[in-house]
Amino acid sequence: MNPKHYQFLTALLQRECGLVIDKEKTYLAESRLAPVARRFGHADIDALIANIMSTKSRESVRAVVDAMVTNETFFFRDRKPFDHFEQHVLPELLEQHAAKKQIRIWSAAASTGQEAYSLAMILDKHKARMAGWRNAIIGTDISEQALARAKAADYSQFEVQRGLPVKMLVQYFDQKGERWHLKQAIKQAVQFERFNLLDDPASLGKFDVVFCRNVLIYFDIGVRKKILAGIARQLVPGGRLYLGGAETTVGLSTDFQPDENGRGVYRLGSAAGARALAS
Repeated sequence: MNPKHYQFLTALLQRECGLVIDKEKTYLAESRLAPVARRFGHADIDALIANIMSTKSRESVRAVVDAMVTNETFFFRDRKPFDHFEQHVLPELLEQHAAKKQIRIWSAAASTGQEAYSLAMILDKHKARMAGWRNAIIGTDISEQALARAKAADYSQFEVQRGLPVKMLVQYFDQKGERWHLKQAIKQAVQFERFNLLDDPASLGKFDVVFCRNVLIYFDIGVRKKILAGIARQLVPGGRLYLGGAETTVGLSTDFQPDENGRGVYRLGSAAGARALAS
């Protein structure tokens, strides 16, 4: 790949979605963008990038971003955060919100939907205690292709085998040939929409819980700080933030305090909570 074009690509990705790739990732760009170049009728990746440089085509830019963002996910990934939510946070929310009967959860960078649907299954397990509740799970991602798959809720045998207990597979999915389709009750419990984590999340509303796992590792420090600040503004006082195992708020935000019951779980601090109420 032409060095000038690769330099343009790295700057484009950082500007559009905050993604940081270095010169060692040329192979990744070449493998992911070759199909995009063919789809738009270009001879190769250099021709694709040259066209974007000259035409500034938003359609091509979105296709490049879609191809380059990481969409690795699976049901109940790393299990412990989901157990923590069910065993510690959910009982607390059921007590605190008994009057308003609503819990709002944000699955940021939701990819093809497995994380958001895992949370919906947990809430469904407790539906006897939540009769009349109007819960909301919002899944967002920058990739339109990933969101289309999330909304379809149609998964392969390999995808449902990754992290999903057999009992839940039988309970919540219908098999059609070699594909597994999520049942309508769980599918309808999640709303998906396109959202760029570089943007202000105020339009999404306030949340009791935010899952933003295995996302920050792809951004530079400045973008991480911006994303955490946005999440802090949208969490209610005492709200929880779930990060990936290799991620932390230390050195990036003073708005969060580690949750004593779970690694990678953070509670919105009192000062930040007061600001969130005022906003």
